[in-house]
Amino acid sequence: MKFLHTADWHIGRTLNGYSLLDEQEHTFKQILQIAKDEKVDGVVIAGDIYDRAVPNPEAVTALDKMLREINLENKIPIYAISGNHDSAQRLNYGREWMEHTSFFLNTLLSEAFKPIETADVQIFLLPFFDPLDARVYYKNHGMDEDEAKKITTIGTAMQLVVNDMVKLFDPNKKHLLVTHFAVSANQNDDLELTSETTSQVGGLATVTSDQFKDFDYVMLGHIHTRFASPSDNIRYSGSPVKFNIKEARIKNNGKGVDIVTIDKTGVSHEFKPLTPKTDLIVLEEDWQTLCNPDFYKKQPINKAWFEITIQNFDRSEHVQTNIRSELQKRYGTIVELDYQVDKSDADLQTMTTNINEISPEETVDQFFQTITGKELSNSQKSLVSTIFNEVEREKK
Repeated sequence: MKFLHTADWHIGRTLNGYSLLDEQEHTFKQILQIAKDEKVDGVVIAGDIYDRAVPNPEAVTALDKMLREINLENKIPIYAISGNHDSAQRLNYGREWMEHTSFFLNTLLSEAFKPIETADVQIFLLPFFDPLDARVYYKNHGMDEDEAKKITTIGTAMQLVVNDMVKLFDPNKKHLLVTHFAVSANQNDDLELTSETTSQVGGLATVTSDQFKDFDYVMLGHIHTRFASPSDNIRYSGSPVKFNIKEARIKNNGKGVDIVTIDKTGVSHEFKPLTPKTDLIVLEEDWQTLCNPDFYKKQPINKAWFEITIQNFDRSEHVQTNIRSELQKRYGTIVELDYQVDKSDADLQTMTTNINEISPEETVDQFFQTITGKELSNSQKSLVSTIFNEVEREKK
C-alpha cells in the first residue's frame, strides 16, 4: 500500500496580514498531482487542517474544494485527524456519512480506538487531545476517579492510550499511527523552534518517541519541518507552506510530502518536494549592502516575500528616509522589517521578541518574578497550567 503523508495545512493562515490562501491552493495542486502520479491508496492529513477553531468563509470554501477534489473527484481515500488549531466539535460534523466515501476523520479521543482496517494494515487515527480529555474518557470507561485524577500530563495520558491501542493490534497486519503532537527522541530535545505554538499547556513537551515503539510507522503533524522527525519511522511531513520567519530561517527547509510505502519488506518513505508560488526569503545585512545593486539584483525581486533585518543601523543617519519604501523599490513585498539597534535599544528589543516566543505559562512566571522577585511555586504553576488549559478548550 501507498500513502501520501501531509500535515499542518493551516488553511486560512496569514503572514503579517498577507493572505496565504493562494500559496496553499498552489501547493495543494501539487499534492494532488503527486497523489495521482504515485497512485496512492490514501492521503493522510495529520492535523491542523484549519488555522483556527472558527475559520473564515474563504478558508472553509477553499478546504471544501480541496477535499472534494481528493475524495469525490479522484476517489482517493482520506485519513485525517484534528490538530490543536482545529475545533474538534466543528470538524466532527458529518463524520459518519463521510466514511461512505472513504473519508475517515477523527477529532475525538474516543474515536481513536476503532482502527481502519485494510487487508494488510490497521490505521489508528489519534487526534490532538489534552489530559482533561483523557481523564474524562477513562473515567467514563470505568477508571476509578482517583486514578483518573492522576492523568495530569499528556505523557501519562499518551501511555494509557497507546497501551489500549496495542491491545487492538492484529498480529497479521502492519500498524500505522497518525497523530498530532510534539514528539522528541528524548526529554531534552527542543522542538519549539519549528512548532506553530509555544504553549506548553497539557505538557506537550513530555511526549517521547519510545511511547510509539509498538507501531510500524507513525505519521506526525504539529512540527512544521521534517527535520524534527525523531526517528526514521516516526516522521513529520512538515507543512506545505512556510508560515513564519522561524521556518524561513532554517537552511534547506524545502517543503514537501512523504510517500509511505508498506510491503512485505516493511515500511519505507520517500520525500517529494513542493515548489512555493511565492517563497519567503530572510535577509540580514547592513543598509549599504541591502541598497547595493550587486547584492539585491541577485535576489528574487518581486517574486518572493522578504523578511529584512538591517544590521548596524543608525537611525540618526536616516531621519528623512522612508526605510520600508526604499527597500520595497528594490525588493518588492516586504512582510517584515526589523533593525539591529544599539545595546540600550537591543535589550528592549530582545525583551519584546522573547515574550512573543515563550509560552503563556512562562510569560506569567516571568511577570510574577518581575513583580515579586520570586518564582511561582509548584502549586501556582499547576494552577496557571490549568487555567491556560481551560482557555485553550474554550477556544474550540
